[in-house]
Amino acid sequence: MRTNLKEKVALVTGASSGLGERFARVLAANGALVVLAARRIERLKELRAQIESAGGEAYAVPLDVTDRDAIRAAIDEVGATVGPVDILVNNSGVSTVQRLTEVEPADFDYVFNTNVRGAFFVAQAVARQMIARGRDTPNFHGRIVNIASVAGLRVLPQIGVYCMSKAAVVHMTRAQAQEWGRYGINVNAICPGYIRTEINAEHWETEAGRKLMQMLPRRRVGDPSDLDGTLLLLVAEESQFVNGAVIAVDDGMSAT
Repeated sequence: MRTNLKEKVALVTGASSGLGERFARVLAANGALVVLAARRIERLKELRAQIESAGGEAYAVPLDVTDRDAIRAAIDEVGATVGPVDILVNNSGVSTVQRLTEVEPADFDYVFNTNVRGAFFVAQAVARQMIARGRDTPNFHGRIVNIASVAGLRVLPQIGVYCMSKAAVVHMTRAQAQEWGRYGINVNAICPGYIRTEINAEHWETEAGRKLMQMLPRRRVGDPSDLDGTLLLLVAEESQFVNGAVIAVDDGMSAT
């Protein structure tokens, strides 16, 4: 699947690895100028070089989504350097693995500060600029894609706080869609299932990983490329009537 994103500026948070890196490559391959945002600036520079060597356009900006001042500074830098954001892929996320009885306030804050508070204030900063543009630009079309999780749709063991945070992202998406849709901004969410990335690749080769895989509907985990079509659908100009959607891309996991 392909769509024309030329002359679009797409900001991807958490772009230094995993799904964020894949999202950035896909958007660049479809013509967008992709702004790579994360804390690991050296990884972003490497990715920028790879995208540019493949014929795409990219710009790297350091961003800690838990720091609201850093969010404002990053959005201002992007606007002054490459132009205002047309597409936001709100991807930054963290997790812990522990039983709920073991969760300490620091663990809770670690997850919620990134997954909920950070995601909200990144979207807010981008939306404020989009709303201003929408008032001055006829037929303005902005796109925000929040990356939630199948864990926001069903509870999974030992990641209860993560599940709670992603459930908040799901409801956040619906609230943003309802309030910002009138300004030409479409806000939707993708809920990935288990996806093989560099962070978890070794786990799927362990006994616990293989056991978990056997419990999945088709006894397999996904590849980051399995999210490409949904991402491109949600950022495309042709998806004007898709707003407030929460799309599970989990190979049927949330249906069981």
